[in-house]
Amino acid sequence: MPDPMSRKRHMNKVLDRWENEGGKSAPQTSPSTSISSDHKPQTTHHMKIVPHKRELTNANTLHHTQNDLAAQTRTSMIPILNARLADTIDLLHQAKQAHWNVKGRNFIALHKLFDEIAEAADEHMDLIAERAVQLGGIAEGTIQLSARRSELEPYPLDISDEQDHVAAMSAALAAYGKRVRQAIDQSDDLADKDTADMFTEISRAADKHLWFVESHLDRESHPARRRKAN
Repeated sequence: MPDPMSRKRHMNKVLDRWENEGGKSAPQTSPSTSISSDHKPQTTHHMKIVPHKRELTNANTLHHTQNDLAAQTRTSMIPILNARLADTIDLLHQAKQAHWNVKGRNFIALHKLFDEIAEAADEHMDLIAERAVQLGGIAEGTIQLSARRSELEPYPLDISDEQDHVAAMSAALAAYGKRVRQAIDQSDDLADKDTADMFTEISRAADKHLWFVESHLDRESHPARRRKAN
């Protein structure tokens, strides 16, 4: 084993040589040690952010079916069905808005009537959506699409009086019935009698509910509504 003095002299020689070389690199007094695998730099994995994709429509997509209606007829009917589907979904939620918020002496009667309208719209929503799929199409019934496509006027959110809800629901049902009747004519023009028959059933229900709602309209106590009616 080397004595301490010999080790000191060896270190002095190493340092002198390092200084003579300009001190550009650290003196090596012992063999270098390789980095163990446990101390290797870790790879950082970054999460890929996928941008939100806008909802696509599939009005021109036609799935295979043995339905004997002409492909052109079915292709033309599907966007009509989806347009009325949007109206129906909107009507359903407008009726629920009235059902939840109506106030007045006829609360119970109107509360139940508005809920019946919503239930009927829910059934008609299924009829229309399923008819689109039966024809080889895709039922496009998301809330986002319905909000963009509905042709009904937005339901007022700042009303609670029963007469205001009666007037608003009457206007919604009248507009809805008008568009459904247009769909009847369009279906007839395309020789799709079954879809025309379905829309006729929906139209009759809309007219019946309009009759029920309008029977609650008090034109004498609601001058604004009386002027509108005139």
